[in-house]
Amino acid sequence: MVGVVRGGVLIVALLFTPETGFFASPREQGAVRARFRARDIWPRLSDYWASLMLLAIPAIALSLAIMAMRNSTYSIQTSVYVVYLRQVGLVGTTIGILFSAAEIASGFGALFAGRAMGLGNAQRTMLRGTAISILLIALTPLLGGVLAMLLLFQVMRGWPEGVIQPLVLSVQARAAGRHQQGAVVGLRQTGQRFTSIVVPPIMGAIADRFGVSASFLLIGGFMLLLCISVALIIRRVGRRRSLDESLAGATD
Repeated sequence: MVGVVRGGVLIVALLFTPETGFFASPREQGAVRARFRARDIWPRLSDYWASLMLLAIPAIALSLAIMAMRNSTYSIQTSVYVVYLRQVGLVGTTIGILFSAAEIASGFGALFAGRAMGLGNAQRTMLRGTAISILLIALTPLLGGVLAMLLLFQVMRGWPEGVIQPLVLSVQARAAGRHQQGAVVGLRQTGQRFTSIVVPPIMGAIADRFGVSASFLLIGGFMLLLCISVALIIRRVGRRRSLDESLAGATD
């Protein structure tokens, strides 16, 4: 019921929102409105290829990788994390409180994203936050099932995850062209769905063979290694960009 009411309010708000120049209709821009054709709703290979070509932009490729790794913590939380909490004796209400704590902290973290943009390199900020959130959820088995510690770690993990998402959106929006925003959103959603599909069965397989606690540590260690790899790539791209800027300044 709450979701229906919220959706209705959003629809009404969108209907009364004035169009900006960015989303102006073709008629207002002097162009002829294209007629709708049935074949336009069918997927085209060229559209997929054009979207994948955006990965050639370093800022988009790196931010997508960071977003996918960030989403892996959510995949862990909604799968093996719940199994572990049940094993240590927590009931459904307590588990729901832990989930809510992370979401509340994430909401407050998102409000800090604007200030985080001015603290330095946005990609490095996103990567640090992702590494922290991965580390915190990977250490869950070492907390001994103590509710206070679990709650603290959920809050500490939710904050950087809230900061990361607006930063990713901002970086990708700046890197993509005016008419490529939809393609970037599609790529981001594909990366998130990929981790949601891959991470839970892998963790389940590890848990079946080595135990639930081991699955946290192994997956967390692997994701942290990926973070190190991405950090090296960001460093290399930054050096190349600085070299190009210095060469451009010398020629001028």
